[in-house]
Amino acid sequence: MIDYRIRTKDNFTDRIGELVTMLEHTREITLNEISSLRQDELDYIGNDTSNSIGALLLHIASIEFVHQIIAFENRDLGEHEQLKCGTALELGDKARASIKDQSLDYYLKELNLVRENTLIQLKSKTDSWLYEENHWENGVPYNNYYLWFHVMEDEINHRGQIRTIKKTFPTNDYLKLK
Repeated sequence: MIDYRIRTKDNFTDRIGELVTMLEHTREITLNEISSLRQDELDYIGNDTSNSIGALLLHIASIEFVHQIIAFENRDLGEHEQLKCGTALELGDKARASIKDQSLDYYLKELNLVRENTLIQLKSKTDSWLYEENHWENGVPYNNYYLWFHVMEDEINHRGQIRTIKKTFPTNDYLKLK
């Protein structure tokens, strides 16, 4: 059952515990949205510019991975890391061609692995860490709190896309379930 309360969590400082509650709630809703999808539905591409649900799920995992690197290691992606997740980050033609033929379990594993690392790292941080500032290469400031807000914001945005894609399935199974 989904819990609709934001509160602190054991083993986290107060603000980070609240952040974790929000991250977990966002993920729980996403997982509920995709829980019954078949591989053909995960691979479905509605038109020449759409992304598949599978690609969007890998994108969600990749965005969180990138934000781990930025927030916890205070650096940008290295060449190996860019090769690992660049296609899912950028989406588009390359993702349409290569992100397919995977089961729901594959995508769930990817999402869970990255989240496990996030939670491990957040346990070691204090609330003041959330407010530590840095600057993008163009000089624009940001703090760690914003980085994790963006992880949630991005997932919620793509969950909306997932819902839209489901409505366009050729079999319209999504509409029959409503």
